Amino acid sequence: MAEPVPDSMTCVEITQPGGPEVLRPARRPVPRPEAGEVLIRVHAAGINRPDVFQRQGAYPPPPGASDLPGLEVAGTVAALGPDVDGLAIGEPVCALLAGGGYAEYAVAPAVQVLPVPRGFSMAEAAAVPETFFTVWTNVFERGRLARGETLLVHGGSSGIGTTAIQLAKAFGARVLATAGSPEKCVACERLGADRAINYRTEDYVPAVLAATDGHGADVVLDMVGGDYVARDIACMAVEGRHVSIAFLGGSKVSLDLRPLMTRRLTLTGSTLRPRSAAQKGEIAAALRDKVWPMLETGQVRPPIHATFPLAEAAQAHALMESSAHVGKIVLVVAD
Repeated sequence: MAEPVPDSMTCVEITQPGGPEVLRPARRPVPRPEAGEVLIRVHAAGINRPDVFQRQGAYPPPPGASDLPGLEVAGTVAALGPDVDGLAIGEPVCALLAGGGYAEYAVAPAVQVLPVPRGFSMAEAAAVPETFFTVWTNVFERGRLARGETLLVHGGSSGIGTTAIQLAKAFGARVLATAGSPEKCVACERLGADRAINYRTEDYVPAVLAATDGHGADVVLDMVGGDYVARDIACMAVEGRHVSIAFLGGSKVSLDLRPLMTRRLTLTGSTLRPRSAAQKGEIAAALRDKVWPMLETGQVRPPIHATFPLAEAAQAHALMESSAHVGKIVLVVAD
């Protein structure tokens, strides 16, 4: 028998733009699912770099989304809105959200809800949606990475990076990754990277060219932006695709267009959060078909660096900002 849904819940609010200390526990009404939506009793919530940007006041939620941070959760179905089929109360699920994950309950469009992969804990399942949706749509859809090609991943030890390394290898690509310490480079190679480059001690441009016998990277997944874009172009293959998903090094770039034209390069990029539920649902369907079997056989697994109780979201954000982690950081909300 389903547990009754309470009227209020504990959550973590952003009290004002600022550092991790502005994250504070609070009480709010439990959201109610509307048509096509699912209410999830949250057991765990993943932390992602966009949560930090939102807390700093640099990444506001899209219109209609919760102002609470949190883009991915795992838990059990607590209630179904009208016109939702194929899900049952009490079913273990994980979901991509437009916001609201740092809470005991969260609402998600049903098309963005996926079953918890067999053999996964709730913490592991909460570490999947944001990074796997992002990597799938950018590396495989926009970047069109194919078997036998070479992917260059910046930030290889991040949640996005560790996901991209594993998925690219699982689909038969060669992977080069950059990371900021010898330990992180080792971690990338353990996850499947053919070569990890410490960008603090080595110029990755000649390293990529040497590792590919001068061919260059067929696809680049870039979350740095700034002067990395021109450097990426310098080590890309003919017909290469460059995919931007963030700009930690700055959003303004200066480029020489000649190599784009002579080597027929493609520069593209995307953001995930503002996309429609229907668009995200298409990504979810592709993941369930192509990637969920890999998760359930253990071929791909999100590395969890640390977990924190919901009330310690500020400490979790401090760890995220330190960049000392490898893989994912997760908030544990319920047993």
